[in-house]
Amino acid sequence: MKKILVLFLLLFMVFSLTACGNQSNTAEKNPGQTDSRLITDALGRQVEVPAKVERIAALGNAQRPLVYLGLSDKIVGAAKITKENIADITPVTPFAYVNQKLWAELPCIGDGNGDDFYPEEILKLQPDVIVCSTISEEAVLNLQDQTGIPVVFVKTDTLFSKEYSEAFLILGETCGVKDRAEEIVNYINAALADLHTRTKDIAAEDKPSALSAAATFRGPHGIEGVRLKDPLLEAINAFNVAASSFTGAASAEVDREQILLWDPDYIFCDYSGVHLVQADAATDTAFYEQLSAYRDDRMYQHPNNTSYYSNLELPLANAYFMGTVLYPEQFKDIDIIQKINEVIEFFIGVEDYYSILEKHDAGYGVINLGAGR
Repeated sequence: MKKILVLFLLLFMVFSLTACGNQSNTAEKNPGQTDSRLITDALGRQVEVPAKVERIAALGNAQRPLVYLGLSDKIVGAAKITKENIADITPVTPFAYVNQKLWAELPCIGDGNGDDFYPEEILKLQPDVIVCSTISEEAVLNLQDQTGIPVVFVKTDTLFSKEYSEAFLILGETCGVKDRAEEIVNYINAALADLHTRTKDIAAEDKPSALSAAATFRGPHGIEGVRLKDPLLEAINAFNVAASSFTGAASAEVDREQILLWDPDYIFCDYSGVHLVQADAATDTAFYEQLSAYRDDRMYQHPNNTSYYSNLELPLANAYFMGTVLYPEQFKDIDIIQKINEVIEFFIGVEDYYSILEKHDAGYGVINLGAGR
C-alpha cells in the first residue's frame, strides 16, 4: 500500500512539474502571439504589423493623412517634406506648415518624386512600419523585400473619394487611432452631404457658370491652367463650363480662345497662380476685357487645392467659400470665415488658420487685377 502511495505521489509531482513547465512556455509565447496584427492594405495585401506602432516612415503622400490622424510626432523619416525643404513650406500646405519646428531635422529617405527611396536610410531609423501612398505597387513590394519592415499602402490620389476614406481607416487600424480615423471619415461625409443638400435642388437655369482656373498641377499655371473635372464644383452641384471637355486628365492647359468661348460668370483661381493671372491681365488687358467675370469683378482667389499632392482641409473649406459666392441664398447662414477656421482646425488642430493665410496673401476674396477694368 505504501509503495502504491509513493508511486502516486511521484506521478503527481511529475504531472505538476510538467504542467508548470507548459504554463511557463505559454507565458513565454503569449507576448509573441499578441505583439503583431494583420492589416489589409489598399492593394489587398495582408501585412503583419506590430501591435503598437511608435515609429513611422512616411513615403509619397502618406505624411498628410498621418498628420490629420494626429501622428505627426511618430513620423521618423519621410521622402516628400523633410529637413531639406521644410523651411520653404508655406501656409498653403497646412499639414507641413504647422509641423515646421517638429520636422526641422526630419531625415530624408527618398527623392520625393516617384519610387526612388533609400532602404539603407530607412533601416537606420528602425521604423515599426513604412506607410506609403502615390507610389507604384512594384515599389511597395521591393521596399518590403529590401528592408524586411512592414509596408502598408493606402490610396490618397482622388479627393473626396471612397479610397481616400478607406486610407484613413487602414491607417487608423495600423497605427492604433481607429476612433480618430472614423471621426475624420464621418466629418468629411457630413460636410459633403451638407454641401450637396444645400445645392441639389437649384434649377439649372438659376445656376451661374463657373470655371476653376490658374490651377496647380505640376506647378502653378496662369488662367489657361484649368481644372476640367473639379471635385469642388461637383460637391456644390455647380455648372462647370469645362466639364464637357474632360477626357481623362482632371487638369490641363487650354487655349485662351476656349476660355473666351466658355465665358464663365465666375472664375476661381488657386492662390499660387494668381500672380501669373495678374501679370497677364496687365499686359493683355484686351483679352480679359472680353471675359464677363473680369468685367463684373467676379474673379476670385482661394488657397491652393494642391500643394505637395492634394490638400484635404483647404479644398473642403474652399468648397464652402465657392458655395457662398455662387449661391449666397443657400449659404446665407454660413459665416464663411468661421467655417473656414472650423474645417481647417478639425484637420490640423490650429485655431484661426484663416488669419495665417491672409497674412501670406493666400486667403479668400476677389482678385485685385488693377484699374484696367
